[in-house]
Amino acid sequence: MFLHLGGDKVALKKDIIAILDYKKGFSAINKDFMEIARDEGFIETISEEGKEKSFVITSEKIYISPISCSTLKKRSVGGFSIE
Repeated sequence: MFLHLGGDKVALKKDIIAILDYKKGFSAINKDFMEIARDEGFIETISEEGKEKSFVITSEKIYISPISCSTLKKRSVGGFSIE
């Protein structure tokens, strides 16, 4: 099953590690993690600047999404399947 992350991006639900609120801030270790991920090219922004609502951490990338954590959670319950 897939989860629509915003824009034209989807991720396999089994590959999603965490969905974090963008506006709640980060602990020092999370900030370090995000800096390293940005430096290594693992972050992909799919929202317009100023409209970021969540980080979606997958096994391949970290997406900055314009969709809130609660909406992504609701979507993950229903989801859709392509077979």
